[in-house]
Amino acid sequence: MLRIAVIDERDGIAELLVKQLRESQIVGSCERFPQVGSDPNGCVSSLLNEQNIDTVVYSPPLLAERCSIPQLDDAENIFRQCQQSGKVKQVILLSSAEIYGASPQNPGLISETRLPCRSGQNFIADQWAELERTATEHLGGNAGAALAILRPAPVLLPDGNDYFSCFLQKRLAVTLPGHDPSIQLLSAEDLAFAVCCVIEKGAEGIYNVASDGVIPLRKALSLSGSKRLPVPRTLQRVARALLKPLGLAHSITQLDYIRYSWTVSNEKIKSELGFTPRRSSSQALADFIISEPIGRTPNSLATIAFDDFGFDKNYVEAFGRTLFNFLENYYWRVELRGLENLPREGPVVLVGLHRGFMPWDGIIVIHQILKLTGRCPRFLLHPGLVKFPFVANFMTKIGGVIACQENSNRVLERGEILGVFPEGVKGAFSLYRDAYRLGRFLRNDFVKIALRYQAPIVPFITVGSAEIFPILKRIEWSWWKRHTDWPCLPLTTPLPLPSKWHTQFLTPIRLEGIYPPTAAEDPVTVRAISQEVRNAMEQAIEKILTRRKSIFYGSVFEEEAG
Repeated sequence: MLRIAVIDERDGIAELLVKQLRESQIVGSCERFPQVGSDPNGCVSSLLNEQNIDTVVYSPPLLAERCSIPQLDDAENIFRQCQQSGKVKQVILLSSAEIYGASPQNPGLISETRLPCRSGQNFIADQWAELERTATEHLGGNAGAALAILRPAPVLLPDGNDYFSCFLQKRLAVTLPGHDPSIQLLSAEDLAFAVCCVIEKGAEGIYNVASDGVIPLRKALSLSGSKRLPVPRTLQRVARALLKPLGLAHSITQLDYIRYSWTVSNEKIKSELGFTPRRSSSQALADFIISEPIGRTPNSLATIAFDDFGFDKNYVEAFGRTLFNFLENYYWRVELRGLENLPREGPVVLVGLHRGFMPWDGIIVIHQILKLTGRCPRFLLHPGLVKFPFVANFMTKIGGVIACQENSNRVLERGEILGVFPEGVKGAFSLYRDAYRLGRFLRNDFVKIALRYQAPIVPFITVGSAEIFPILKRIEWSWWKRHTDWPCLPLTTPLPLPSKWHTQFLTPIRLEGIYPPTAAEDPVTVRAISQEVRNAMEQAIEKILTRRKSIFYGSVFEEEAG
């Protein structure tokens, strides 16, 4: 029977851990031990030996209130005492999902295989990474104790002094304008259950711990009854610099965690240890609100399921009735042909031509497909788009997902439409004189994933979108490239021009029954399919250009029909 020590300054979690662990059939005893900070003489080591403790569950205290930075000195002392006891066989470190950092490059639903952020630009992530490095140095391997590291999403506690517990308790929450990232919240009961799973399986290694489902930051504040006060980051930086010496402000780095996505995947702990979260993020927040001393009452948002990447169908439909409808029918007068080529169900890879650096061509296509078929394509986004306030909000809510292999897989696994622009970001920044020369496909990953999922490839083109923001010159400016992730600063018109658009969906390229999924590993086959897609798009572009009499008016498809 195991003898367990829980070292955690959070009363709510520590008491819950002790209670649940005592109920386990393999646990003989479970007691709460003091932190090193309240144990200056190092008697934790004596307690470990006296009570024959063989398993330690440890969560480091935080450096200060309203932050999420661990105290490393206390943690190192605990690890050293566990190592020196000679009897501790397993240590479970409660780290944090904040170790991944928050940045525009985060794909969302990050897996344990992703390396922690150690760029030096995120102090919070660096401190959690240093905590884990210290634990690994003292424990695990040849040190004699098995080390399991859990990286939980934020756990809300009424008496918690961490950033998110404090943030969601406030009647007035200072946020960032134009950013509404999806966040995860974990119930204390689910964290305790995850610890039980690790102990009962005798597990080692790293595991994310998160609920099933996310909640947008704005919805979380609405559920908690908090009023948002959007303040630009620059102003917040100045204010926090003035208040920090008085202990009234947390690190400016903390703001990135309500600016960008940093959600994590719980697939590993579910598949390997049998962990099943009982509460969603919105339910965990509702539990937190009910348990607060001020007695807020959660609203019905707690029962709503939200998209993992922030897509909001109601948002798209609302814009579809107003802005998108005006742009499609009156400003750009979009002429559409071939939408019947898009399958009405099942996974599809939609391959397009993107011009005009601002993604209006993709946005209008999303609107048209949703309006006419009820389906919503999920286009892969360049990370630079989510750096900008309001643009970040807009692009994620209409269905954009950060471009990466993991997100592509998730979209097709769910039987959705995956939208890609294989020329990459360089295609969007083509000079106007080259706007309708199809550039080299930088990567053929869209073909590989279509083969693996046996999804048809539907090419589409839009002629006319390059004229709304014709790029006359590209300015190489290192500062701009560093802060935007764009390849250049485009010199173009200040406002979009009212050009006439012609959008055509081409004949699908069917793969199922012709190529097996294993063909994705054959570079010759992949290149041949990619070239077939490119040729079809080039021919369609050339045909429309030869029929187009003006960039501002006229039809090209009526002539074709005649």
